[in-house]
Amino acid sequence: MKNYKIVSAALLMVGLIVVGVCIKSGLNSMADNSRVVNVKGLAEMDVKANKVTWPVSFKIVGNDLSSIYQDVNRNNRIVKNFLISKGISDKEISVNAPQIVDKAADVYGNNQYKERYNVTSVMTVSTNKVDLVRRLMSQQADLLKQGVAITANDYNNTVIYAFTKLNSVKPKMIEQATKNARTAAEKFAKDSESDLGKIKSADQGQISIEDRDANTPFIKKVRVVTSIVYYLKD
Repeated sequence: MKNYKIVSAALLMVGLIVVGVCIKSGLNSMADNSRVVNVKGLAEMDVKANKVTWPVSFKIVGNDLSSIYQDVNRNNRIVKNFLISKGISDKEISVNAPQIVDKAADVYGNNQYKERYNVTSVMTVSTNKVDLVRRLMSQQADLLKQGVAITANDYNNTVIYAFTKLNSVKPKMIEQATKNARTAAEKFAKDSESDLGKIKSADQGQISIEDRDANTPFIKKVRVVTSIVYYLKD
């Protein structure tokens, strides 16, 4: 019986030691897992717009709506023929309904005007022929020679450039952003006298496409930001 008690006590002691070691190991593991660094990686790329929407607008003023509509239809034919002759296809052109301003209907006006009606006609070109459209914008004097004065710098009808091939550059940019994030994490780990561990979590983050600058809206800047959390270890 005495030997049995001794053996039992020894086994109990061994068990307590094992449990203590396991608890210490678990606490150390929890402490290691709580040491992390959160870093962000940025990748940027300049790309050319691959789509353009160009509203070609002109205005006709007068007092006789019938005569104005005839002028609008005439100018629309001239503009459309010009575009098609330069390489824009018919399916890339759409003609919007004319916008009419009747000054006589303006309740805040004083009815003192030379021309009662102001009609704006907009023909919209939507195409991937960005370079061609940019050339045509500089050739609008050809339309003026035919009696059509294109309205420039119209706030309501601005040229819009777009980049629609994000998926073709996104994988490469995410890879670069991730590398930049790891470089930042390695620097942090070195400064804190630690080693960089595995990734705890990662977030692709924000992807944005903006004009590179105000003067070249046909050049876009694509930005990808990744957010990554790394474990730190001694």
